Amino acid sequence: MNKSRSATLSLKPIVKMAFKIYTKTGDKGTTSLIGGTKVSKAHDRIEAYGTVDELNSHIGLCRDLIKDEHTKNTLKELQDRLFTIGSALACDPEKETKMKIPDLSVEDVLLLENEMDRMDATLPPLQFFILPGGHPTVSHIHIARCVCRRTERLVVALLVSGEPHDHLIVQYINRLSDYLFMLGRYIALQLNAEEIPWKPRV
Repeated sequence: MNKSRSATLSLKPIVKMAFKIYTKTGDKGTTSLIGGTKVSKAHDRIEAYGTVDELNSHIGLCRDLIKDEHTKNTLKELQDRLFTIGSALACDPEKETKMKIPDLSVEDVLLLENEMDRMDATLPPLQFFILPGGHPTVSHIHIARCVCRRTERLVVALLVSGEPHDHLIVQYINRLSDYLFMLGRYIALQLNAEEIPWKPRV
């Protein structure tokens, strides 16, 4: 038996840790925050981070539809930040957790502002309100923008109801919705899609 064959046979088998996706622990309508506190699945904090997850999924769809590599890479970075936000919102603010939660930073907000400035430099001035649409990709970006606005409302509602969290989250989500509006215009320009003006009845 050659040496490499012997070495291969001497390796211990790798054991994969398998787990089921369903745990049945939430069948009574409750779930656990990071820290162990049991809350209703209708809790405002659950609604907030669940909507962050919904937003992340919409942005993932937009990323799959967009061809521009720079934008795709930026959207991947934003998805990572949304996981950070979701993790922060999922923590019980009254309890310490052994899990290290990544932090949001001012630099994350600046990234969004810099990206908006970059796109704005290529766009014609906005002279009218525009209707969402013009191309399926643009429409999906606008849907993500609307979900982002809803996310912002839910995160603000947490503060109003006395549920503490990092105030930078509100700032980031606010900038993200502005970014998505700008991205819709930017991608429409790349696709030669018409911007549809809103013409109110008078």
